[in-house]
Amino acid sequence: MVLGVIDRKDLGSWMDGAPAEEGYVKGSSLGLPPEGPGSVAPFWKRPLSLVVDWGLCMLVSALVFSGDALANLVLFVAVNVLFLSLFGATPGQFLLRLRVRPVSGRSPMLLRALVRTAMMLLLLPAVVWNRDAQPLHDVIAGTAVVTV
Repeated sequence: MVLGVIDRKDLGSWMDGAPAEEGYVKGSSLGLPPEGPGSVAPFWKRPLSLVVDWGLCMLVSALVFSGDALANLVLFVAVNVLFLSLFGATPGQFLLRLRVRPVSGRSPMLLRALVRTAMMLLLLPAVVWNRDAQPLHDVIAGTAVVTV
């Protein structure tokens, strides 16, 4: 077996970024429209909604539980699971006109909310994204954050 010399250009570079298809529309493989209501949410709205939700939980924790760190975490989980299951959006997402909707599978939203929130708490799934601008916690839960 003869091994050829592999050139750097054959492998590409991590500096080139993720492979992208020209003309690919984020969310198209999920069945989402390219723009307007129901399209993939802009990146900047997602962390901003998270800051609003976390701030709300910290405020309630400060008023009711003297700012206990465990209370912050429990409130964050409760807000996410409760609001996603009942309304499809957390308070921060409501404020920024976002919704979490199922895009695959047939499991109930309560289960999706539990899985999504648990994965968010691990942090790593929240920073690994696919080409549809969908973080790993949404991929695992079978959800996508979309605009309203």
